[in-house]
Amino acid sequence: MKLNKGLWVAQGLLAALFLFAGVSKLVLPIEAMAGPVAFPGWFLRFIGIAETLGAVGLILPWLFQIRPELTPLAASGLVIIMLGATAVTLISGMGAAAVVPFAVGALAAWVAYGRAQLTLLRAA
Repeated sequence: MKLNKGLWVAQGLLAALFLFAGVSKLVLPIEAMAGPVAFPGWFLRFIGIAETLGAVGLILPWLFQIRPELTPLAASGLVIIMLGATAVTLISGMGAAAVVPFAVGALAAWVAYGRAQLTLLRAA
């Protein structure tokens, strides 16, 4: 099924991206993560944990078929993170750069929708 293969490719790319971003936020010093908008260190660590768990949630539940309904939920959570990243990028005055988090969020939304539909089909 083409949809399933496309979703797996998207999930793999998103998982790699969010795993890298999340672990980076967990291991880098807070000072090294200073950006155009100053966020408290605890918030950056929280986002790092959310991104890391989201990356794991994109792959493992569907791969092992243990609570596969968690995969669209993980993707939905990552969409929320990317909406925030898009908003922060726009607020900081980097309008063109906001395309990247928006595109990543759109890809995560497609995974959330696609996996939710496949979960419903399997339940029927």
